[in-house]
Parts: sequence; C-alpha cells; structure tokens
Amino acid sequence: MSLIPRWSPSVTVAAIVESEGRFLLVEEHTPEGLRLNNPAGHLDPGESPLQGVVRETLEETARAFTPDALVGVYLSRFARPATGEDVTYLRFAYCGRVGEPMPGRALDTGIVRTLWLTPDELRASSHRHRSPLVLRCVEDHLAGRRYPLDLLTTDATVFCPDIKR
Repeated sequence: MSLIPRWSPSVTVAAIVESEGRFLLVEEHTPEGLRLNNPAGHLDPGESPLQGVVRETLEETARAFTPDALVGVYLSRFARPATGEDVTYLRFAYCGRVGEPMPGRALDTGIVRTLWLTPDELRASSHRHRSPLVLRCVEDHLAGRRYPLDLLTTDATVFCPDIKR
C-alpha cells in the first residue's frame, strides 16, 4: 500500500451556448474578483457529465440546457501561491441550446448575472476570464469541433456502485 495519496483531478462540466452570434456567459464572484465563465461547475457524485452540465447550467443561468454535442475534453491546472492551492481540472465542455429564463428561479450563489458576448467581446475581455478554458472552449466551438454525446460512456456503476466482496 502506497503512503502517497492518489492524485485526482477535479472534474468539471461546461456549457457552450451560442445564439445569434453571441455566447452565454456568467459573471461570478471569485477570490480573484468578478470573473467571466461559461456556465460551468463541478461534477457531483452519482451523476453523469451530461446530467452535470444540465444541472450546472440551470443553477447558474436559470435556463434549461439541452446538450447537442461534446466540444472537447480539457486538462488544465490552477495555482494560487498565496494559499498553496494547486488544482488540476478535467473539463467536459458541451455545446447546446437553452430555453428562456425560468421566472422566479434565482441564480446560484456567487453568480451576479448572465450575459451574451460576441466572440470579439469575449476575446477582448480575456483578462476577466475565470480560466483560459473559457475562451478555448468557445474557439473550439467556433472551429466546428463536435463529438457525439455517446463518445463518453457513463457506466451504470456511477449511479449504483458495484460492490466488491
């Protein structure tokens, strides 16, 4: 048995939503200040990445998200020297469509507002992005990267663990 803890990336999901040449983003509070991000968040235990991106988009935008394709899978790393925080993220980015905002539904804690930006506005605001993946996912979407949703298989054990005896 190893005494070194096993390294685990933090798994996140993100929605890339384009409508009439603009992309849906959220403005959110972070330790670094107010930042822009794709609707995104951490995958919860017992859910597939598809379920996670639908949930996160609803929580952060008050809009139902329908994924159409996987844009890409991304590995990135974030370090905050002041606190010693050093996290590697594994992000699954999906493109799709959203409905109208649901009346009376509040945005998730920390989300200030949603906004729609053109690619040029997004590029010009890169200093405010939560991570470099915000723009990278949009650029990959604009480049036509699309993979079928069934490229990623979620085994049934995610929902009901296989118990080893």
